[in-house]
Amino acid sequence: MKPVARPANPNFSSGPCSKRPGYNVSNLSLETLGRSHRSALGKNVLGRACADTAELLGLPEGYLVGVVPASDTGAVEMALWSMLGARPVDVFAWESFGKGWLVDITQQLKLENARIFTADYGELPDLSEADSSHDIVFTWNGTTSGVKVPNGDWISPDREGLTICDATSAVFAIDLPWEKLDVVTYSWQKVLGGEGAHGMLILSPRAVERLESYTPPWPLPKIFRLTKGGKLIEGIFKGATINTPSMLCVADYLDALDWVRGMGGVDAAIARSERNLAVIENFVAARDWIHFLAREPGQRSNTSVCLTVDLEAEQVKAMVSLLDAEGAAHDVGAYRDAPAGLRIWCGATVEEDDVRKLMPWLEWAYTQVKGK
Repeated sequence: MKPVARPANPNFSSGPCSKRPGYNVSNLSLETLGRSHRSALGKNVLGRACADTAELLGLPEGYLVGVVPASDTGAVEMALWSMLGARPVDVFAWESFGKGWLVDITQQLKLENARIFTADYGELPDLSEADSSHDIVFTWNGTTSGVKVPNGDWISPDREGLTICDATSAVFAIDLPWEKLDVVTYSWQKVLGGEGAHGMLILSPRAVERLESYTPPWPLPKIFRLTKGGKLIEGIFKGATINTPSMLCVADYLDALDWVRGMGGVDAAIARSERNLAVIENFVAARDWIHFLAREPGQRSNTSVCLTVDLEAEQVKAMVSLLDAEGAAHDVGAYRDAPAGLRIWCGATVEEDDVRKLMPWLEWAYTQVKGK
C-alpha cells in the first residue's frame, strides 16, 4: 500500500545537500553584507571560518585552512597545478571525480611519471600499490559511487611524497587520519549543507614546504597561485581570500559550524551520518531487489549512499521521478556517469527519522514501476 507518512524534509540531494535541521536564513549573522571582504570586519569573519574549521576538525599543529574559489574542484585544481611534478605521482580513481583528476594529471599537466590505479564503480583499486616515495592523489569518499576508503593504514607515516586527498564528501562525516594527509579539500555544500562556489584547502607543513621549494614548469593562473616570491601567501589562510567571496555564504558556513559545535562536535556529526546509513543497511538486508553499489560493507559511504535496483535503467528513472512527484524524495537518481540506481544523501544534516520514513516509499515506488 502507498505509505502515509512522508519525510518532513524530502531533500536527499548529494550536492547541494540538505540544510541543517532548524535552519532559517533569517537567523544568520549578516553584519558583513554590503561590507568589503577586505575590511577589518570581513577579514575577521573569514579568519574565523578558517580558525573555527581547524578547531572543530582537531587539525594537527601547523596545519593551515584557507577559503579558495570554485568549490572543491577549485581547491583540488590549485593543489594539482601548484604541487605536482616534483615527484612521480600515483593516482587512484574509482568514480567520476577521481577520474576527472586523473584526466587533469595525464592530459592537461601531461605528467609522464604518473602511475594509474583504477577500479569500476562499486570497487576500490588496490591501495597497497601506493609508493611512499611518490605523491598520491585520491578521493576519500567517492560521491558518485558510494565507495569510501576504509582507513589510512595503507598510507606510510614515513612517506616522502605528499598525499593529496579530495575529501569533499568525507570531512565532518568520517574520522580522517589528518597526520597522514598533506592536502585535503572539501566544499561547504556537502556534509555541512552550506552554499556552493567556495572551496576549503587544508595544508600540512609538508605541503607548505613543497609550495615554497618547488616551482612547477607550467604557468599558473592568478586564481591558482599560493605563493609569491617563493613564500606561501599566508593571508589566504588568515581570511585574505584570493578573490571576492560571498559574505552571505560565509555567514551560512559559520552557522553550520556553530551547529556542529552545538551538537557536540565532529564525533556527533559522524554518529548522525552513521545512524542514517544503518537505517538503509537494515532495509537493504531484508530485501532481495535492492543492493549497495559498494561491494564491501567496510567501503560503504555513510554520506553518499549509492544503491542499485533490480529494474531496467528506464524503470529506475521512472522510480526516481515517482518519488519526486510524491514529495517523498527529491534528487535521488544516480550520478549521470554511474550505473543506474539511487543515490541518497545521509550526511549529518539529514534526520534519521526522515531516512526511516523514506524506506517504505522506496518499496512502494519499486512495486509501482515493476508492476507496469
